[in-house]
Amino acid sequence: MVATHPIPQWFTGSQYTYRVAASILKYGPVARTTLAERLGLSQGALSRITSDLIHEGVIAELPSATTLGENSAASLTLDRGRERRRGRPQTALVVRTDAKTFIGIKVHTNSAIATAVNAHSRVIIERHERSFTDQNPASVVDCLAELVDECSQDFAAQGLAAPTAVGIALAGHVQGDATVTFSPFLHWEKPVDLAAMVTAATGLPAGVFNDIDSLLVDSSWFGSGVGMNVFAIITMGVGVGYSLAVHGSPVDYPDKDYGLAGHIPIDPDGPRCSAGHVGCAQCLTTDSIAQEYSLMVGHEARFDDFARDARAGTSLATRLVSRTCFRLGTLIAIVANLAMPSTIIVAGETAFIAQLGTDSVRDDINHYRHSQCAPVRFDIMDHDWQLWAKAAASQVIVRHISPVDC
Repeated sequence: MVATHPIPQWFTGSQYTYRVAASILKYGPVARTTLAERLGLSQGALSRITSDLIHEGVIAELPSATTLGENSAASLTLDRGRERRRGRPQTALVVRTDAKTFIGIKVHTNSAIATAVNAHSRVIIERHERSFTDQNPASVVDCLAELVDECSQDFAAQGLAAPTAVGIALAGHVQGDATVTFSPFLHWEKPVDLAAMVTAATGLPAGVFNDIDSLLVDSSWFGSGVGMNVFAIITMGVGVGYSLAVHGSPVDYPDKDYGLAGHIPIDPDGPRCSAGHVGCAQCLTTDSIAQEYSLMVGHEARFDDFARDARAGTSLATRLVSRTCFRLGTLIAIVANLAMPSTIIVAGETAFIAQLGTDSVRDDINHYRHSQCAPVRFDIMDHDWQLWAKAAASQVIVRHISPVDC
C-alpha cells in the first residue's frame, strides 16, 4: 500500500519500481547486477524497470569506465572480479543530479534558515536567513514564503531548474508530513496544517518534518549512515532529542517527537529540570548548562560565556565540560545498551562540548558497558544550521522518489 503525503511522486510505477529508484538514489552509482541481487529481481525484470526510469528522466546510465560509489561497493558487496569474468561491462546507474531541485528550511524559535539542493541532496545555493517576531502560524508562513522566493530567485539567476518542492523541519510533533500538532519552541499546542499553508503561500508542494528525524534521514540516504542497519542520533542544544533508524528509516512511534529522551535520568547529582526531575538529560541543554555555570562562577553567566571559557580551557569551565561529557556518555550508553545501534551521531549547538572531552565521553560509555562488548562508535557532527535545512530537503527528495518503505 503506497502511503499518501503532500509531496507528489516523481513517477508512477510498481513498488519494485520505487524500490529500484530508491536503491539507486541511496547507493548509486550502482551496477545492475548488484541491484538485482539486492532486490531479488531477475536481470530481465530489472532491465525493464531501469529502462522505464531512464525514459522518465529519473536515472541515467554512466559510462563503463565510471568508478562505482563507495557506498555501492561497501554496502552491496559488489564482486567486481565476478562481473569481469562474465565479460559484462561495468556500467552504473545513478539518479540524475540536474533533474530536480529542492528547498529545505529549518525553523527556529524566532528565525528560519533555508538552503537548496539538487537531487543528490548536495547544496547548490547557500543559506538564506530571516527572522520573525510573531510566532503565530501566519507570520511564520510569511517568513517561509519570503525564503522560498529568495531561493527561487537564486535558481533563476543561476539558470537552474525551478524548485520541485520545499521541506520544512522543526522541533515538535508532526502528523502526515503536514500538520504540526505540537511545537514547544514556537509555542504551538493546537494542530497547524503548515504544509497546506506554505503551499498556498508559495505555490510549491510542501512537506513538514521533525528536525531530528530529518537529520537521521539525511544521514541514512546521503551521509555516513548509508548502508547501516541500525544507528541513532542524539541532539543537544536548546533541547535534547533522539531518533533511531532501522534499515534507513526512522523508527515510527506516535509519541516519539515529544522530547521524551530529554527526561531520561543520567546523573543522580545533576540539577533539577523545569518538570521537577533531578539529573535528567535536560542538564545537557544550553539553559541548564548556563545556570550550572552561573552557580560555579558566582554570578549570572550566559551559555556563550561558558562556551568561550570552555574553549579557552579555564578551570571551572573545564570542570563543567567533564561533567557534561560524563552525562552525555551515560545517555549514549543507555541508547547503545537498549537500542543496540552500530553508530550514534551526536549533533546540536552544544555538541562541541563532546569534542572538548571525547575521552570523558568514551570513559563513561565504557563504565556502563560489559567489558567484552564491542566499543560504541560515536561521531560528533560539526554544528551548522544549514545542514539541518538541507536535511529537510532530503526528506522531500526521499518521498518524491519513493513513497514505499525502502
